[in-house]
Amino acid sequence: MKAGARNRILAKVVSVQSDDVMSLAKFETDGPVEMASVLTTESVHALDLKPGDRVELLVKAVHVLVVKA
Repeated sequence: MKAGARNRILAKVVSVQSDDVMSLAKFETDGPVEMASVLTTESVHALDLKPGDRVELLVKAVHVLVVKA
């Protein structure tokens, strides 16, 4: 997937908490940093996002875009 964001961070999904509309995903990066992203539950299902998955986080402004690696 092409994206305009230049700040790309490799990470592992630590947890995903979902309700009907929105989800909170938490990530552990390869560095000493933890990150989180709020995204639609539909996107979580489309990515089949689950703990242990390796992902690439695309950071642009205050948004963290999740791309499954």
